[in-house]
Amino acid sequence: MPPIKDPMISDELLTLLRCPQTMQALSPASAELLARLDDARVAGTLQDRAGKPVRAPIVAGLVRADGVLLFPIRDGIPVLLLDEALPLGVE
Repeated sequence: MPPIKDPMISDELLTLLRCPQTMQALSPASAELLARLDDARVAGTLQDRAGKPVRAPIVAGLVRADGVLLFPIRDGIPVLLLDEALPLGVE
């Protein structure tokens, strides 16, 4: 499935955003990935990088270039905090 582009994030802003840990580029998450993460949230198995359960719906996010983390987008704002990033199980 193609990535879901958040209408609140312009292409210009997207080119400037980087992972705060590695400085890798970020790209919009696919609809399939967002659905998989939200299914895990509903099942109670999704945790952020700090180990806290994720309770808010996963409707948009930015994936780090290496595919290891997803930074959620909440109310049109990318949350670029490492503890709130979602591990994607890709190493």
